[in-house]
Amino acid sequence: LIFQVQTALEQAMREWWLERDFIEIHTPKLMASASESRAELFEVPYFDTTAYLAQSPQFFKQMAQAAGFGKVFEIAPAFRADPSFTARHATEFTSVDMEVSWIESHHDVMDMHESLLNQAISHVVEKFGAEVTEVLGVELSVPALPFPRISLSEARDKVAADGYTIPREDGDLDPEAERRLCALIKAETGSDFVFVTDYESSIRPFYHARHDQDPGLTKSYDLLFRGTEIATGAQREHRIELLEAQAQEKGMSVEDLSSYLDFFRYGMPPHGGFGMGLARLVMLLLGQSSIRETTYLFRGPNRLSP
Repeated sequence: LIFQVQTALEQAMREWWLERDFIEIHTPKLMASASESRAELFEVPYFDTTAYLAQSPQFFKQMAQAAGFGKVFEIAPAFRADPSFTARHATEFTSVDMEVSWIESHHDVMDMHESLLNQAISHVVEKFGAEVTEVLGVELSVPALPFPRISLSEARDKVAADGYTIPREDGDLDPEAERRLCALIKAETGSDFVFVTDYESSIRPFYHARHDQDPGLTKSYDLLFRGTEIATGAQREHRIELLEAQAQEKGMSVEDLSSYLDFFRYGMPPHGGFGMGLARLVMLLLGQSSIRETTYLFRGPNRLSP
């Protein structure tokens, strides 16, 4: 039943994209350099050199925007050499990705993201709602639109007022803060979802666009669902000179990024998108205790078999 629900979610998401003329792409999973950072990379011998397993399709789906694809999506594996032993981490996971051109801000991406999830969960409720209640004891419901939106700064204040001090030095929400914030938003609005927006540039990747009036803040968001982050989205920086400066500010080599940056040199439309963990979404939707329950064959730091 869990995997029937997963299949129905994917089907409904694909239908949402195809109804809006998105193109499905299949990006390489072997890369010459890092897609996010040098941390958490799996190295693979590749003939007379070294390749890396893709942490995300980020660079490739942005390249499609320069090529005029306009709107793309992909549901595919991603790899993180992350030695985390939690209920929500895996070293190989299925990432649900989307990227779209000609947006005004990250709020456009959020509008599409919540519409996509609304349609996908509606399909699951219609097809399997009664069976999920009978077998798993979980009452499914269609999420109301729009999802609540709150800035990271406001989220910190709300959690602090609830008596919790976030221990992370960078000020990002830790798992306990995510749980508390979702509980507070649920009590206030009835929503199981909340977008946390406008993260500091210090805790976001170099390719996230920044606010013109405050370059210390990015046009980005995390989507939390029932106490857990399931997705990160943003407007991307499309201006080559700013993209190069932001990469250098993060200590990254412009030369190492040349195959990516070259796509921006002759004009790139304003664009944005998100990446979302499929197993996390299914886990939280169905009230499961771990993504091991919603992953066909789980891969973690100490599990390679079967």
